[in-house]
Amino acid sequence: MASSSLSTSAPDEVAPTLDGPVPRSLGFLDQGAFWANLGVSLLGFAGVLAVLQPAGAPPLTVAAAVVATVVGTVIGSAMVGLSAIPGARTGAPAMVVLRGLFGGVLSWIPSVLNVVQLIGWGTFELVVIAQAGTLAIGGPTWAWIVGAGVVTTLLTLRPLGMLRLLRRVVTILVAISVAYLAWWLFTRPAAADLGGAGSWSGFWAGTDAAIAVAVSWIPVASDYSRHSKRVSTAFTAATVGYGITQILCFVVGLAALSLVAGDGDAVFAPMLVAPLGVVALLILTLRETDQSFANVYSTAVSAQNLVPRADRRLLCLAIGVIITVLGLVVTIDDYAVFLAVIGSIFVPLLGVGVGEALVNKGRLDLSRWAPSRPLMVVAWVIGLAVYQLINPGGAPVWSDAWTAAREALGFTPPSWLSASLTSFLTAGLVAAAFAGLAERTRRREKIATVG
Repeated sequence: MASSSLSTSAPDEVAPTLDGPVPRSLGFLDQGAFWANLGVSLLGFAGVLAVLQPAGAPPLTVAAAVVATVVGTVIGSAMVGLSAIPGARTGAPAMVVLRGLFGGVLSWIPSVLNVVQLIGWGTFELVVIAQAGTLAIGGPTWAWIVGAGVVTTLLTLRPLGMLRLLRRVVTILVAISVAYLAWWLFTRPAAADLGGAGSWSGFWAGTDAAIAVAVSWIPVASDYSRHSKRVSTAFTAATVGYGITQILCFVVGLAALSLVAGDGDAVFAPMLVAPLGVVALLILTLRETDQSFANVYSTAVSAQNLVPRADRRLLCLAIGVIITVLGLVVTIDDYAVFLAVIGSIFVPLLGVGVGEALVNKGRLDLSRWAPSRPLMVVAWVIGLAVYQLINPGGAPVWSDAWTAAREALGFTPPSWLSASLTSFLTAGLVAAAFAGLAERTRRREKIATVG
């Protein structure tokens, strides 16, 4: 049954509650600028180390890391594009779309997980903004965190206005800054040396790391694509806009790391040496609030799947306060590992959505109390298990448990096996099989009733 109680008229801004009208005002440039800005991240400059030195696998050569970055980003950004399609079709945010996949009550499971990961990433973004800001122009860390928290929260109150601002002003400044830093870094002697130790044997583990960075946006893509004028525009803008800039960001990060002997903590140092490096880094630091904006806004929208009548603006204010306080008092290092585990959960989730859609052709019941579909949850868990058995990652306890399970099964994954692709395909095939079984059962029952 295809149903949605969400209106699709076109007011100026997002309604404060889920039952309000849904603006359809974003074209390709609006969405492309948004996704392109998300692809450029202060975290990405040092985060490329996860590709160069993937957990549980041998380090890559720089050349292998570049190829893994390109392959992983193309795959990951295509997944983000796919996850943007349901929102553009239905006008529903991401976690509401999952009502059609899992049922109303069972959709609360990924909603809660998404709220947890987004609060964590929002906190992490404030910490990174503070670190980069103090390096660029100094000042107390707490002031940067509080300032970034205030700006982030204010931006979430008018989200469509924020996206228009990115297209008109911010994207141009970011493009100039990144191009300048890329030119500076790649004209340094050490940056031209793509040799060094490492191998290609951990290529797919590095590729999975690049995929993981992109797919962290899967559970929020429909929060923005729901405002797209066209479905094709939503997919293309997310895939192309995000893909190009993540590749550029990672490659620039590799160049910077080559100048500091792979020290991730010093990745900004070569940028600050450039004649206009402080200005470029400051622009990127201020622009980083679009990352924290996306995390806070989507946290509020995800929470609305649990409490649909809650005012999004009040939720954003509360969440903004929470991440600001956490940024002041929490050590994020250990939590980042936990967030990476949560992020890996959403690759098989997308696989379930694609597999189910191939059978049911996108027919979704988006009502709050849509019937539960536990078999889709089973397909999701199977996909998750496949991912973790291939690539348990490096989280204490969690990774140890999956490594022990792998050893108990006598399973040693070959180096060419990608955890992301395998879990995506497995979850999709299992979901398609379950959906087909449910459809045949429904038809038999209908025939029996008519007969």
